[in-house]
Amino acid sequence: MNKSLEYIENCKAIIEKICTDGAESIEKAADLLTETIIDNKRLYLFGTGHSHMLAEELFYRAGGLVNIQPILVEPLMLHISASESTLAERVEGYAEKIFTEYGISANDTIIIISNSGRNGVIVDMALLCKEKGVNVIALTNLEHTYAGASRHKSGKRLCEISDIVLDNFGCVGDACVTVEGVEGKICPTSTVTGALILNSIVAQAVDNCVKKGFCPDHFASSNVDGGDEINNKLVEKYKKEIKHL
Repeated sequence: MNKSLEYIENCKAIIEKICTDGAESIEKAADLLTETIIDNKRLYLFGTGHSHMLAEELFYRAGGLVNIQPILVEPLMLHISASESTLAERVEGYAEKIFTEYGISANDTIIIISNSGRNGVIVDMALLCKEKGVNVIALTNLEHTYAGASRHKSGKRLCEISDIVLDNFGCVGDACVTVEGVEGKICPTSTVTGALILNSIVAQAVDNCVKKGFCPDHFASSNVDGGDEINNKLVEKYKKEIKHL
């Protein structure tokens, strides 16, 4: 099998596992998201490094919920300095500043995304959210998480703090393809599977809401006729509530 197909087959195998072993957690997360939407509370998404891309995945998308607040902190992202972001995500005490800046409050829901689930900022944020009465969902890689110790002074990992744990069923180190003559593996899976898991939760949550008589606001594509008009009205409605609109 050529390596491009091997990567695709590896992703397909993980998706099959998500459909079976991960189905119950996805359903629980969708139920919680349903409550969050109907109660007019906010859904936050937070990740560092490459995981921040999944915080953006649900935000301001064609067919995406409006009630989404990604937490985008530049030193924890990649576009300023990728290597510095790796160091920043291990710093404890950063989460409290982020929590206050974004106005997270009790009964909001946060999805914290971390493949390893062991670094300081991620664990700090989970602990702080639990203390403040925020619902915490983890999107993580349990095999990777339990392959190493926590880097947080509490000794805890993200999955050990969260109310609901979504496993992306990746391997240790995330990369999954071996090429002869290349040391280590290449091609990670966590972004592919993470995006799939998050969107599957949204799909079920919206269906749940409609069955309860509530239709959540969602964006149209800006690249179809009438899309700009729909989206401009939604931005005007929510821009004071959602930081990055």
